[in-house]
Amino acid sequence: MARSPLPQDQTVAPSMESRLVEFVQRLRLLGLPIGVDQAVSFAESFAWIQPLRRSEVYHAARATLVNRKEYLDLFDQAFIEFWEPRRSSPSPQKTPQAPRHRPEEFQRPSLVSFMAEKARQQSKEIEVTDRTKTATEVEWLQRKDFAKLTDDELIALRQSMAGLRWDFSQRLSHRLIKSRRGRTLDHRETLRRAAKLGGVVVELRHRERKDKTRPLVLIADVSGSMELYSRIVLQFFHGLSQQLDRTEAFVFGTRLTCVTDAFRLRHVDVALDAVSREVFDFAGGTRIAESLHTFRKQWGSKVLRRGAVVIVISDGCETGDAEQLGREVEALRRSCYRLIWLNPRLGQRRYEPRVRGMAAVLPHVDDFLPIHNFESLRQLRDHLARLPKRKGGPSEISRRL
Repeated sequence: MARSPLPQDQTVAPSMESRLVEFVQRLRLLGLPIGVDQAVSFAESFAWIQPLRRSEVYHAARATLVNRKEYLDLFDQAFIEFWEPRRSSPSPQKTPQAPRHRPEEFQRPSLVSFMAEKARQQSKEIEVTDRTKTATEVEWLQRKDFAKLTDDELIALRQSMAGLRWDFSQRLSHRLIKSRRGRTLDHRETLRRAAKLGGVVVELRHRERKDKTRPLVLIADVSGSMELYSRIVLQFFHGLSQQLDRTEAFVFGTRLTCVTDAFRLRHVDVALDAVSREVFDFAGGTRIAESLHTFRKQWGSKVLRRGAVVIVISDGCETGDAEQLGREVEALRRSCYRLIWLNPRLGQRRYEPRVRGMAAVLPHVDDFLPIHNFESLRQLRDHLARLPKRKGGPSEISRRL
């Protein structure tokens, strides 16, 4: 869409400019994410409106400064208190109705069309940049808690998760391969080369241990207390399974279910549908200790060999015996290379692991990290890429709490 440039003879008075800046600053203090480009658009809109008419100022401010419907009530109250202090009241009738409530009186769907109607017809048209996906909005979405995302935001998050590349830590296998800089002397290759040269050793050949990707085991809680996070967690499982070959996936509520084959399906929706057909205890009770015991007895010998990293995702709300949970987590820790516990509640302010299950788990895990927004997923990716080579490296428990 195009609009006309600002008329040269129409500017905003200095006193009005200071008022506009004060109003934008007040909205920012209330928590509205307002970028510099939005503030500039708000100031430019005064060339096409009557500043003395509060209804036109309201619609111009709303069109340029508010880009999410969650902020409408907060914006309306702030507008009344700032521009009409004598009429300040919580009553919604004090604020001019939004255009969508009065289509017969105000048919301008956006500020761009509103400006175009007031602009001079002979003015030259210029292109208007689409600011629906500004950097401020993207950054805000990445920090928003998974449990508070709307349907449209969930779609955007899925696209962001699909573009997240995972660089998993490598381990040194016992297999030796040829290497010019290896520390182990390759006697066989050295003698073979010397035999071709009449028994003269011209060059010493070396070998080194081959790097190999560690096995990854994912175990997710899909009980009722994790219902708001379960779908995002399963999408996270699918992304890891698609990029890392040696990945095993399990979910549990009141019982443990292996869903590795489902996450090998390429399309995420098809994979999630397959998981829903296999799991019958979604959004139910929680038996973490029994589920981890079943995992160790039935699957531990198969998937915990060769330096496996185990990631458990749960809020620790155990309905069973907390002491048994502590023993199971301790036994699981001894069976794997590294045990990482992800808790979506850890991303909340002033969180303390006071529930019995979480308190019993903490002494036996290597890392205790949040998984509540997209930014926490990126931090987890960086952490997995920097895992120490030796078992039992520095823990991040104290740093995250």
